[in-house]
Amino acid sequence: MYTNKKQPLPPVSKRYQPDAWDHQRNYQLHRTRVSSAVPVVNTKGTSMPAHMQRNLKKLQLQDERRATIERDNLLLASSLARIDDSRGLVDHKNEYKPRSLNADKRRAELLLVSRQNLNIYQRITACQSKYRQQLWMDDWEKAQQRRNNISRYPQGSDRFQKSNKKLKFASAEESNDSTRR
Repeated sequence: MYTNKKQPLPPVSKRYQPDAWDHQRNYQLHRTRVSSAVPVVNTKGTSMPAHMQRNLKKLQLQDERRATIERDNLLLASSLARIDDSRGLVDHKNEYKPRSLNADKRRAELLLVSRQNLNIYQRITACQSKYRQQLWMDDWEKAQQRRNNISRYPQGSDRFQKSNKKLKFASAEESNDSTRR
């Protein structure tokens, strides 16, 4: 008999049986290799550097803001304490009169415009008219005289005439009756 611990060929009762055993043995080897496999690609990601993990600028800004708030709180507390110590002697009257910051400039501009307007008015009133107004009035009177001469009833004669006619207006019912007939 063969003394080797491993048989070179397993015992076979059928012709195709060794192939089936080889497939099973290959599959078992494959499964053990897959279970003990280590990934080739590193998917863990990069570790963040230490100087970026601690955002020092952000911490500095927070400390500065906290210090500003504490300083403002101390100022408020001291002013509240001063008000409390004064026992209500707070000056709450506003005795100043509100005034515009540019009132003097506006007043100077108004005076300048007023002076310019006065100068223009004086020049207009001092100037003699170049139109002969009396000639226009004479022409107007002649035109009215001609109109009165050619018209059947002269202008202004209606004031002296008195009308004795009385107008009757038909009511709405009478006009409806006359249209039906």
